[in-house]
Amino acid sequence: MLAKLGSIHPDSCCAGAAGAEVPAGRLRLERLLQILLPGCRISVVHDARLVLSAAQTDEGIALISGTGSVAYGRTAGAREARRGGWGWQVGDDGGGAWITREAAREVMRRADSGQSVGELGSRLLAACRAGDMTELPGKLHGLREPMQWAAIANVVFETADLDPGAQSVVLRGASALSDLAKSVRTSLGIDGPIVMAGGLLLNQPKLECAVRDELGSQCIRLEEPPVAGAVRLAELGLRS
Repeated sequence: MLAKLGSIHPDSCCAGAAGAEVPAGRLRLERLLQILLPGCRISVVHDARLVLSAAQTDEGIALISGTGSVAYGRTAGAREARRGGWGWQVGDDGGGAWITREAAREVMRRADSGQSVGELGSRLLAACRAGDMTELPGKLHGLREPMQWAAIANVVFETADLDPGAQSVVLRGASALSDLAKSVRTSLGIDGPIVMAGGLLLNQPKLECAVRDELGSQCIRLEEPPVAGAVRLAELGLRS
């Protein structure tokens, strides 16, 4: 991507990266960017901070649900806190991969107890191209990337009005996301705003509404792409 700059030489660059809260990882990326962009002022921040910057707020909480999930908060005095963001194999509750996994657990429990797998089970079988419930775990284990799991989450939202189990997964996901934001809010002692972001949270109205029900009027949607936040932070870097 940097090669596309051609003869343009930026004066300031801000990069948002998952794991930037780890000093060694942040330093490694800073050094790489300094090699690629000599003489440029470099800053590396947690990618969730770009959400707050894109929302043009210097204090608040970013609540992100896409493939995974994380909440990140920052005060006007630059204190920071993060909750979640552990990765899909360990956590990321309320993210797309988690939604799919919890839905699969729901229908597998039904199958084990001899119950009908319901509309949720039928849709999951179709989405995974599994012939029956005995094939479903193998099909899911064959999905090696979290984005592949998250892509199936649409099935859960599509059946939420038809299957109580699907509705329960959506509500539990919203509760998990809300708990992340509440924990950050308590840690930093700030009320908001809570900027909702991520492909799942912004494109699944049932999840967004359930999160709003738990967190209240402090929730706002991110209307600009996160990269706009990187541009804003890079501009601020020139003034400091």
